[in-house]
Amino acid sequence: MSERWARALLGTYRWAGAAAYPLVGGYIAWRTSKGKEERSRRRERYGFPGAARPHGPLVWFHAASVGETLAVAPLVERIIGLGINVVLTTGTVTSAAVVRDRFSEGVIHQYVPLDLTPALNRFLTHWAPDLAIIAESEIWPMTILELGSRRIPQILVNGRMSDRSFESWKKRSYIAEALFENLSHVIAQSEIDGERFRTLGARPVTVSGNLKGDTEPLPVDDAALALIGGQIGKRPTWAAVSTHEGEEQVAVSVHRLLKQRHPDILTIIVPRHPKRADALEAEFAAMGLKVARRSRNDRILYDTDILLGDTIGEMGLYLRLTEIAFVGRSLTAEGGQNPLEPALLDTAVLAGRNVQNFRDAYQKLVDRGGARLVRDADMLAGAVNFLLTNPAKRREMIAAGRETVEAMRGALNLTLKALEPYVQPLIVKARLEQANGRRAR
Repeated sequence: MSERWARALLGTYRWAGAAAYPLVGGYIAWRTSKGKEERSRRRERYGFPGAARPHGPLVWFHAASVGETLAVAPLVERIIGLGINVVLTTGTVTSAAVVRDRFSEGVIHQYVPLDLTPALNRFLTHWAPDLAIIAESEIWPMTILELGSRRIPQILVNGRMSDRSFESWKKRSYIAEALFENLSHVIAQSEIDGERFRTLGARPVTVSGNLKGDTEPLPVDDAALALIGGQIGKRPTWAAVSTHEGEEQVAVSVHRLLKQRHPDILTIIVPRHPKRADALEAEFAAMGLKVARRSRNDRILYDTDILLGDTIGEMGLYLRLTEIAFVGRSLTAEGGQNPLEPALLDTAVLAGRNVQNFRDAYQKLVDRGGARLVRDADMLAGAVNFLLTNPAKRREMIAAGRETVEAMRGALNLTLKALEPYVQPLIVKARLEQANGRRAR
């Protein structure tokens, strides 16, 4: 495939997207009916602004979901601290809730516009960002091309590229090069990620490490922790968190195996998508299990089998109720979820072997003894039982996990250093406008 052909294909994609724009209303309406869009803010997905643009330089941050939002939070706060305005876009209702809870009024939140030219033009014309910073693996062709055509610097931070994405892009290398040449800088999580971006034509590429290693421990409502912790008492616990379809059934299988040796075991299950909780509760009840749901503030009784964590923004609570956590999307699904959050909260980390999206973090944790990978339910049950019956080994694993996270810190400062050439002119611009404003008064 020639470079000219790749550009023609991207041009066709652009026009096809513009033609499809009037037809996406049904798709957004469907997402709204499923609770995946805020009904009152649907227009933001079409690029219509939900707020006025503040005066002065502005950086557009985009973080797809909760994990990416938490990862870039310290970076966003540093940029705001320099006197620069920030509009932060996310793509999910849950991440919007995290933004409301995590940030002060210094951040303007918007839902990310559709990757279609009319929506993007409307968004970019209103917000007129001086710089765009995109988190992790959000590669949207029209967004990249529109930013490039407006000569707005765009930087990928905490960049990662999964095995599957890399293989897919390699088959379309000319398209990748035509897109990635628009990126002003890629700041990658690991050497593997960095080399993949270079192979696909991105320049320059630097490696910072994982920003998630620089995040603070997840917050918790101390009153809720004291209340639920008191209800649990001295019962042994373990958690299966960020689970995807099929992994809750694995957790129940493990629970039944563990109950033979630990009759008063409490299993905490936190599905990645809380809207699945009704179906899960019905399934667990049909198995004869007694379920307490966090969303109903159900009391945990002596014979409660499962605490179903079906709330948003309380992972810090669930992880503080145990010292053993299986991190999902790793057995019946692929890619994995962030293991650094539980490790930072003094939790021994277990996961399946499909953790490609967090390969570097898991490799470091496993090498230091802070995490263990399992292949199936029986192996998971054996690992949980071992940790429950060997407190000294459990403490060793917890300590190794925390030490691993501490050793991974530093990505934030390296990212800020790489961003300096793009941010420094905005600092000067902000100070000049402030000075001019004072003189005008």
